[in-house]
Amino acid sequence: MPTDFVYPRRVQFAETDMAGIAHFANFMKWMEEAEHAFFRSHGMSVHEEREGELLGWPRLSAQCDYKKPARFEDELEVHMVIEKMSEKTLTHVFTFVRDTEPIATGRFVTICCKRGPGDTLKSVPIPDEIRALFTPLVMDCGSQQGKD
Repeated sequence: MPTDFVYPRRVQFAETDMAGIAHFANFMKWMEEAEHAFFRSHGMSVHEEREGELLGWPRLSAQCDYKKPARFEDELEVHMVIEKMSEKTLTHVFTFVRDTEPIATGRFVTICCKRGPGDTLKSVPIPDEIRALFTPLVMDCGSQQGKD
């Protein structure tokens, strides 16, 4: 059974409006921070050189649904799981928790890409070593073999 990766985050003053409520766009930034921390926790980066080529994970889709506001000084936990892994994509699901209560949920669908000459992006299969590392963490184990 996969476990959540938990990224702790305190809402900063600069991320809020006059009422002390976090601007909705910050949730996307916090999801990305959690994703980057997740990759780092596995000794990787979302933007790294592999075999002489630059490997990255651009977004195909990003969404967030809000239940309650986050406010200045709130201590949040951003829980992240890999919901699905296909040949080329990862789907990350995020749950924002304050004092054990979910306040928002989000999702990124990312695609594994290599950057080529002229900064062109080309989707590629997820490298075997990354697939082996992430396979035990996927919530939906039956969909790992799906094609993109």
